[in-house]
Amino acid sequence: MIRIAIVVGSTRPSRRSAVVARWVAEVAGRHPAVAAGEAAFEVVDLAEQGLPVLDEPVPALFGDYRHPHTLRWAETVASFDGFVFVTPEYNHSVPAALKNAIDFLFAEWGNKAAGFVSHGVHGGTRAVEHLRLIMTELQVANVRTQVALSVFTDFEISDPAEPGVIVPGPHQEPTLNELFDEVLAWSRALRPLRDGTPALA
Repeated sequence: MIRIAIVVGSTRPSRRSAVVARWVAEVAGRHPAVAAGEAAFEVVDLAEQGLPVLDEPVPALFGDYRHPHTLRWAETVASFDGFVFVTPEYNHSVPAALKNAIDFLFAEWGNKAAGFVSHGVHGGTRAVEHLRLIMTELQVANVRTQVALSVFTDFEISDPAEPGVIVPGPHQEPTLNELFDEVLAWSRALRPLRDGTPALA
């Protein structure tokens, strides 16, 4: 079975990302691969991981993790075959909490696939541009399809201090399913690399 993490990329109280992640998980639950028992999606909320600002004494590249919170996070990330990152855009980039969580680890990300669901005034697209570069450095295959939710057209918001209600446009769910298809296909294709299977001569 292919396991995909839906990563909630913001830890801000009343964050909209948690609302978006629930919608992503709901749509994922209807995906044919899930119904067939071939795939499973699970929400991973950074706010529940208890990660401080990066405090490991050794660079993540060496895999010499010293702290219990890092070891727990490494076990969580390692257990998945791919990721759907749900992220807002903060000041033209990714939230600090998401970048921090990514930087704690190295090998646990590699040879997997990732898709992106973003949201914000500009649909969060500029945050995803940065995330694509970060993921590429970690040897994570980025899929082309992206869901970009506009705060103006895909949400009903009465109070800016509250996350509001997600009301995705009619094109968003089909796009999300296309993203799932690509993430699952790439996650399967990269499995030999994760398993250390030698390439054919």
